[in-house]
Amino acid sequence: MERFDTIIVGAGPAGLTAATYLGRFRRKVLVLDGGRPRAAWIPQSHNTPGFPSGIGGPALLRNMAEQASLYGAQRRAAVAQTLARTADGFELRITDAEGGETGVLTPFVLLATGVVDRLPALDNLEAAITAGRVRMCPICDAYEAIDQRIAVLGDGDLGAREAAFLRTYSSDITLLHLGAPSSLGESAALVARGVAIRSIALSQLSVNTDGLELAGPDGRAFDCLYLALGCEMQSRLAVRWGAAHDDEGNLIVDAHQQTSIHGLYAAGDVVRGLNQIAVAAAEAAIAATDIHRRLRAESG
Repeated sequence: MERFDTIIVGAGPAGLTAATYLGRFRRKVLVLDGGRPRAAWIPQSHNTPGFPSGIGGPALLRNMAEQASLYGAQRRAAVAQTLARTADGFELRITDAEGGETGVLTPFVLLATGVVDRLPALDNLEAAITAGRVRMCPICDAYEAIDQRIAVLGDGDLGAREAAFLRTYSSDITLLHLGAPSSLGESAALVARGVAIRSIALSQLSVNTDGLELAGPDGRAFDCLYLALGCEMQSRLAVRWGAAHDDEGNLIVDAHQQTSIHGLYAAGDVVRGLNQIAVAAAEAAIAATDIHRRLRAESG
């Protein structure tokens, strides 16, 4: 069974940053690429350090993968299915794109599996995301929506919080609330801040590369739509094995990004709610450096 110094589960910004660091530490590293990471949805990022003119998510991921490969990191299109303790580390059972299963061994695992956004069932959604008309991260790109007609789609208080955050950038903010009005506990505070609230059905919405339209007697058009429907944490591999986590599934880590399971690290969106490329890269660098330190100590 093939053995690596570290196996990284996930090929987004956190996983690829860790792979670059560990490769430059002259470690044998395997990156398991389970499919399209969340960063691939980004049409253009202007808050990623070092890119003042902006960079698209796919281009950034290509650059990061090339950099990791340059220093010897191996990458496989495969999904980690199970994690088991061995005498001196872990065995991961992984499945490749063709469904073939194999096992790999390592003393350390770094989970960089991220999150998956809950997306509404709307026609043309992917094209509208690519065009920057549907957005998922106001911290990332609300600056690009200054003074636009902004709608926020939500089904609870997460939508209310995002609408309040966006009020800094535009005076025209509307929360499109799905579900019963009673599930929205912050309506009075939102109205006081100048946010309009409409209870709608998803069938009233249509999106395309030109913007968003809300059908009905009080229908109107918007320049962009922010999705505030939450995310699904990709922490199941660690949680099934008993890793500590919060109520939302975020993995709890120490100052070196190690989870409650000895030898199992985590970095990026799977750790905390501040889903930012810069944060993911920083956490990955911390984890990779600590793993290298421990490998060096254990080898004498």
